[in-house]
Amino acid sequence: MNQAKYPATFQTFSRRSLLKGAAGLAAATIVPRHVLGGAAAPSNKIALAAVGVGGVGFGQVQACEKEGFQIVALCDLDDVYAKKAYDRWPQARRYKDFREMVATEGDKIDAVYCGTPDHTHAVVTLAALRRKKHVCCVKPLTRTIRECRTIVDAARQAGVATQVTAEPNTSEDACRTCELIWAGAIGDVHEVHIWTNRPLWPQGMVRPEGEDPVPSTFDWDLWLGPSPARPFKDKWPAGHLA
Repeated sequence: MNQAKYPATFQTFSRRSLLKGAAGLAAATIVPRHVLGGAAAPSNKIALAAVGVGGVGFGQVQACEKEGFQIVALCDLDDVYAKKAYDRWPQARRYKDFREMVATEGDKIDAVYCGTPDHTHAVVTLAALRRKKHVCCVKPLTRTIRECRTIVDAARQAGVATQVTAEPNTSEDACRTCELIWAGAIGDVHEVHIWTNRPLWPQGMVRPEGEDPVPSTFDWDLWLGPSPARPFKDKWPAGHLA
């Protein structure tokens, strides 16, 4: 485990802990600065810093831009994977380490978007919350109950807007359903039936044996984050599925 790189808070988390309660953090969406009561920038746009912009983050950061966000900083540890984002927003300042980005940008940014792999969601989100930045994080927000409780406490202390990219969680139908239950409009709820079409892709990949050279454009140590150290593998054969 990379103990020198990540907070002790997240070094003892069990990977097998149940993932529950993450929805408790999704209290509000990131909203324009004038709604939040902050000082309005000349452009009247929220200054957004994005972490993890080569995958799903690329499309979601574009959606943020469409809604009026100003993309001022990008952070990704894979130069090749993130190239399309760097080309799309050449004016944005670039970083490999999200901690350096949050510390350096300081008052230059209002909000942080996190689109990294699951195991680093909590540490990226916590770093932003501790600097009182509004946060939007892809699901799942955390991997363990302990992580979730830590993030919820940090969000409450920061007093900022937060959001998890689980659309049903904040859809009109979901919000209306919650309002009906809270208001007692349908009486006491004793039983709930839920259906799902997941998983939509193969699950439970088994790690292949061996080790591949780490590309010079990719920071494997930063990618591991708070996870135990392990050899780098460039490809996961389809046959290595549980």
